[in-house]
Amino acid sequence: MKMDILGFGAAKEIFQSDLATLELPEGATLLDLRLLMEEKHPGLKRLGSYMIAVNKEYARDDRMRISAGDEIAIIPPVSGG
Repeated sequence: MKMDILGFGAAKEIFQSDLATLELPEGATLLDLRLLMEEKHPGLKRLGSYMIAVNKEYARDDRMRISAGDEIAIIPPVSGG
């Protein structure tokens, strides 16, 4: 299934766009998505950590499977000032 992934902050810079596209197998988990995204966009690994939101809620890697209609967003660490 083709997924569009929204990028915010540093993730947007890594994607060189506010949107990245990824092809995932049916029944993929959030961990599958994370691993494939880091393979396609190695700069994500250099962030140290980042959160993934599914349908506007933070999700953990052990979350249930991703569905074709889910909204996925990569949210890098935020520093305050």
